[in-house]
Amino acid sequence: MEQTFELYEKKFKALADKKRLQILNEIVKRGSVCVCDLSDVVEMPQSKLSYHLKILLDASLIIKTTKGTWSYYELNEKEANHLLSKKLCCLFHIG
Repeated sequence: MEQTFELYEKKFKALADKKRLQILNEIVKRGSVCVCDLSDVVEMPQSKLSYHLKILLDASLIIKTTKGTWSYYELNEKEANHLLSKKLCCLFHIG
């Protein structure tokens, strides 16, 4: 059970940042987006953007695909649906 809690802690910490929520929102709106296009939209230097993307990636909230020299990111729909599912609610069900 401890591992499960640690896993959710990582995911919720990744979501507990306004900039990362903004980044996630842009990824959802655009489908698959290149890091080069995100930098201007979220008004953040690419190095700082990469830091936030790594946190989202480590929490399995996004998926990274590399095409040539560019990295493209998209929402990990399975994980997003899992976080919003009844399974998470059942962890804390009493009775």
